[in-house]
Amino acid sequence: MTAPLQSLREDLLTRLQAPVIWDLVVVGGGATGLGVALQAASEGLTVALLEAQDLAQGTSSRSTKLVHGGVRYLAQGHWPLVREALHERRALLERAPHLAQPLAFVMPTYRFGEQAFYGMGLKLYEWLAASASLGKTEFLDAQATQAVIAGVRTDGLRGGVQYWDGQFDDARLAVALARTAAREGACVINHVAVQSLMYEDGRVVGVRAKDAEQGAEFDVRAQCVVNATGVWVDGLRLADGRQRGQVLPDLVAPSQGVHLVVDASFWPGEKALLVPKTADGRVLFAVPWMGKVLLGTTDTAREDAPQEPRPVSEEVDLILNEAGRYLQKAPRREDVLSAWAGLRPLVKAEATVAASAGATQSISREHHVEVSPTGLVSVTGGKWTTYHAMAEDVLRQARRQAGLKMPVRVMAAADQLVGAPRADGLGVALARSAGLHLYGTEQGWVTALPGGETSLAPGLTEGMVRFAARYEYARSVEDVLARRSRCLFLDAALAKALAPRVAQILQEELGIDPGLAAFEALAEDYARCP
Repeated sequence: MTAPLQSLREDLLTRLQAPVIWDLVVVGGGATGLGVALQAASEGLTVALLEAQDLAQGTSSRSTKLVHGGVRYLAQGHWPLVREALHERRALLERAPHLAQPLAFVMPTYRFGEQAFYGMGLKLYEWLAASASLGKTEFLDAQATQAVIAGVRTDGLRGGVQYWDGQFDDARLAVALARTAAREGACVINHVAVQSLMYEDGRVVGVRAKDAEQGAEFDVRAQCVVNATGVWVDGLRLADGRQRGQVLPDLVAPSQGVHLVVDASFWPGEKALLVPKTADGRVLFAVPWMGKVLLGTTDTAREDAPQEPRPVSEEVDLILNEAGRYLQKAPRREDVLSAWAGLRPLVKAEATVAASAGATQSISREHHVEVSPTGLVSVTGGKWTTYHAMAEDVLRQARRQAGLKMPVRVMAAADQLVGAPRADGLGVALARSAGLHLYGTEQGWVTALPGGETSLAPGLTEGMVRFAARYEYARSVEDVLARRSRCLFLDAALAKALAPRVAQILQEELGIDPGLAAFEALAEDYARCP
């Protein structure tokens, strides 16, 4: 256990402002940036990671909470990509068994031939996983399907197919990656924004940063800068292009995915629902998550990339209408406990070609790595499941093009993250509600803190709030109730009710304004279903 972070933040800022040259500065504290920072630190590189907001505040906390291999790639013939993702899926579950577990999915079938068509594809999915398989794919008759997913609509039900993927807590996994990177020597800090890139002789040599809390600006020098800002990657990319007199095309086309959370009574049981093709050709999930049910998702193109995207009424209609076609108990707007959206950083195919003039790229899997003539390494796209493979790809490109030194040591894929039980991986039971199991081997530290046994809500104690402030980089009410606890994403009205007490504890722990009013307004937004 490291020292409390409220005393370390000043030390972190002091480290960043020291007259040293880091091997690597990573800009962005989402899945990709954190994965790069951890991999680089584990290889013996000196690493600083700067996040302008909170860890995983953007896309990386707004996923469907699935660890998967990408079933849709099977139809496209991309079997090697699926195989790699399936093995990464298994490795992620082994690195953090307290945060990620296997989950059974059932796909009900209502039309002749559906079971055979989709079932054979899912059998192939299992076969590609080989030793990394999480469970057998099974063909179910109508009676068995109804027995395993009691909430499914039975009219016209012919049968179903059960297969296995994984489920995880995305935001808490991000915090675990950050803390593990820090354990390996990285300097990880949130609420510090990169203002601009620094140049010498036409090369990127660091960043100009600003502490959001104190307003201090300072330079952080580095051998290599990685732009891992996800859907906002074009900000630094285009600025870098202007520095060398080029007008670059945007690399990312943002796409919005909306999720609605309802009570568990709408989908009782432990298994998830998959509808592979809705009326408009999309995929629908109903996923048990922390005592609630997650319904989603949509895929809506956006021209902008706001920090806090919001669902629109058409997206809500789509999810509720499709859910009503497959769930016995159809949810309505007034049943939604929290409505939220995330932006996917989809890579424009034409941009990867147009940007190739004067740059080196690696177009791989679902992600894209681009190395500018100035040495700036930009990465975007991808998904949580393959964060480790993406990190390795980024570091390969950085060594090849930006002169980053070779590894001193190598982190094994099965190396466990902070809090992971030291048993052989998959033995942690999946719980229906957030609680002490999410802290793994650190449960005793949480319960030993003041208020460790004082419950604020199911799955949240005063001790957990103090632990978030002392050890998990939390600086505000939102940091705690949106990402250290998932209350905002599960029940926005409850999150608003808890906010004053959480703010009081944070004030005691940190002595700074915890942003209570801003969070209460945000919670009202999440509780409002458009």
